Amino acid sequence: MSNRHLARTIAMQSLYQWDFNGRPTALTSDIIAANTKEFAPDFDDKGFISELVDGVVKDIDKLDKIITAYAPDWPIDQITIVDRNILRIGVQELKFSETIPSKVAINEAIELAKTFGGESSGRFVNGVLGAIYKDMVVKGEIKEVDKQEGKKEKEEEPKPEAPAAVEEPEKKKPAKRAKKKAE
Repeated sequence: MSNRHLARTIAMQSLYQWDFNGRPTALTSDIIAANTKEFAPDFDDKGFISELVDGVVKDIDKLDKIITAYAPDWPIDQITIVDRNILRIGVQELKFSETIPSKVAINEAIELAKTFGGESSGRFVNGVLGAIYKDMVVKGEIKEVDKQEGKKEKEEEPKPEAPAAVEEPEKKKPAKRAKKKAE
């Protein structure tokens, strides 16, 4: 498991615990510290977990409004706690993080949903985040990090080679037909 994926996992678990307990005003570093100690005691996330959690908590109203707009059939309080917090992390990274490429934010959220959510959580998270991303592209809200990723991909694409001379296939000789004996 990559360090960032582990950090997202701990962030999701911390947000789950906070949300499950009625969103006490202080999510605090105590929940994060306890989860880090339990699930990855020697892990140095370089502050990434706190950055994610603090971003979600700070922007929770904006995040929930965005999720509600893209999942109108699912009021925010009817989305499972796991899926709701995975979506919050995904939207936070997708819309508000200038350092996380959009595709990474979406893929990581889908992986969290498949691991911790229900049977259809991965598809649900993919659908919501995919729709948000498509709208971002249509509106020209492409993050600088995504523009840089696009340039890298173009540079890394193999250049098409000139087609080799095509040899004509051998023509098959018609099969000899057996003559029917007239009786």
